Amino acid sequence: MYDFTPAADADKATLYADLLSAADALTRDEPDGIANMANLSALIWQYLPDLNWAGFYRMVDGELVLGPFQGKAACIRIPLGRGVCGTAAQTGETQLVPDVHAFPGHIACDAASASEIVVPLIVEGRVVGVLDLDSPRIARFDAEDAEGLEAFATRIASRIA
Repeated sequence: MYDFTPAADADKATLYADLLSAADALTRDEPDGIANMANLSALIWQYLPDLNWAGFYRMVDGELVLGPFQGKAACIRIPLGRGVCGTAAQTGETQLVPDVHAFPGHIACDAASASEIVVPLIVEGRVVGVLDLDSPRIARFDAEDAEGLEAFATRIASRIA
């Protein structure tokens, strides 16, 4: 049994360091990528406040396909270059979107989502998927979240591919 409890009063740097440590403990010795994505989406859901969706899309035959997540039912397939997730996958760059309604071509899977961050998962120079977090709060994510989630993605990408 795992028992990971984020500190209630932790600053973001500490929160992301703790999240990374917990992710390491969960995935270090597990070779199954789907199992790792399932546990990691639950871990993110537990650690990060103000989320209404947290999960993964996997790159399958040149498009993003829904992977394990926490939140409401979601879009199953996303073409490259479409929406926030497709843009992150196509460019290989984190997409930090303070207001999803202002993002051209945003795909609204959950009408409650107001802001989003999507981090590409890169293994050996190739995008293998994306980590997608949504919030019902405008401007929920900032540069510190991007930095913490990029470190997280770098650490876990090969463990979910």
